[in-house]
Amino acid sequence: MTAQTEKALKDLPPEREGAMVRVAIGFTAWAERWFPDAFIFVVIAVIIVAAGALINGASPLDTSVAFGNGFWSLITFTMQMAFVVIGGYVVATSAPAAGLIRRLAAAPKSGIAAVGMVAAVALFASLLNWGLSLVFSGLLVLALAKRRELKMDYRAAGGAAYLGLGSVWALGLSSSAAQLQANAGSLPKALLPITGVIPFTETIFLWQSMVVAAIIIAVAIAIAFLSAPGPDHALTAEAMGIDVSASDVNEIAPPSQPGEWLEHSPILTVLIVLLALGWIIHEFSRQSAMVAISNLNTYNFIFIMVGLLLHWRPRRFLDAVKKAVPATAGVLIQFPFYGGIAAILTQPKNGAGLTVSDQIAHAFVSLTTQHTYPLAIGLYSSILGFFVPSGGGKWLLEAPYLMQAANDLKVNLGWAVQVYNAAEALPNLINPFWMLPLLGVLGLKARNIVGFTFLQLIVMLPLTLFLLWAFAYTLPYHPPVIPT
Repeated sequence: MTAQTEKALKDLPPEREGAMVRVAIGFTAWAERWFPDAFIFVVIAVIIVAAGALINGASPLDTSVAFGNGFWSLITFTMQMAFVVIGGYVVATSAPAAGLIRRLAAAPKSGIAAVGMVAAVALFASLLNWGLSLVFSGLLVLALAKRRELKMDYRAAGGAAYLGLGSVWALGLSSSAAQLQANAGSLPKALLPITGVIPFTETIFLWQSMVVAAIIIAVAIAIAFLSAPGPDHALTAEAMGIDVSASDVNEIAPPSQPGEWLEHSPILTVLIVLLALGWIIHEFSRQSAMVAISNLNTYNFIFIMVGLLLHWRPRRFLDAVKKAVPATAGVLIQFPFYGGIAAILTQPKNGAGLTVSDQIAHAFVSLTTQHTYPLAIGLYSSILGFFVPSGGGKWLLEAPYLMQAANDLKVNLGWAVQVYNAAEALPNLINPFWMLPLLGVLGLKARNIVGFTFLQLIVMLPLTLFLLWAFAYTLPYHPPVIPT
């Protein structure tokens, strides 16, 4: 932002922001100054886990071999998660999506209503794809900000656009933990005997999980609506010196050479989409829709093909992909390290035949009961998620001991996954890492929106933990199902 914007924020009178918002902004400013890049956290985690294996009694050679063997063990899953980002971005930046955004932006009659609508869009879109939610919601905020008569608080709208990733995304179709557990081919070999395959019908499509998601969505929208400043106190994009006048459709130059003709023609797009449609129909006709969509390859395939169709011309599609790729950098470099960490946790054994994962699982079992497990794991996941902002990737590190503890305590394994999912999203509300794609779209800094998201966290943390604990009583334990 400009120096004038910085000064405008500092000069805001105290009554324009509550004490809670100011504390949250101060906290995030501290985090932005002192917290290293998320990759540094992953590297530190490798060192700590390796040291833990040595302290547990494993040999240095076994520890080193486990790290190297595990490093590429998740390469398939790494690419799958990268394509979740790419697919969501490509769909969100297509011309039809831009048209939908313009229609949505024309609906609200006030700035407060606009913030509430952004929250609803972000939350529901995140159930389909968290990448789609971030980009689409951010573009919607830009479109609303062009309507100066609304006097919409730009910061509150930015915070609302982030709510999907900070609440329910992990309870939806792009949940990496649920997707991983539903696909035997994606599961690390060390994890498969502990958890078995857990289909979507026992995780995100449990009625308990859908009720939890519905309650969280309703409460999050209400908080966003009630916390949005009115027209007299709203800080608009214009007041912050942010230009929102740019076109919402990416313009491409016409072909300059004969060889570029096909790049600008829809002929290839139509043929490829028709070819893909045959495969999609085949996949959904030979099995239930839940089984089909729980295959991460099928999920990503549909998003990529829809994105290609919506962009219509290959050149537009390729330009969108190029813009999406930088957002996948964290996934591409961090997930191999997660694979190495998971291997160190589960492979090197001490003289008694116990791994670090075994020791942590025993600790959880000794400190919790069947009924306190959801509370303990939910709180643990929330705290660790602030320090390791993985977007679901740290499930690979923690699943071996968390699910072993669930087995030992006779906790429903599908619900254990959902406990982790619901709690893991919460720290995103105050962690700047996953805000970056959205902030890039909006031209904001994390401290501009975290006051509003911090307010969400204060309400959501106890509410979510209570719901996870209460619904655990309704689900019986079933031993893991190991595919033959």
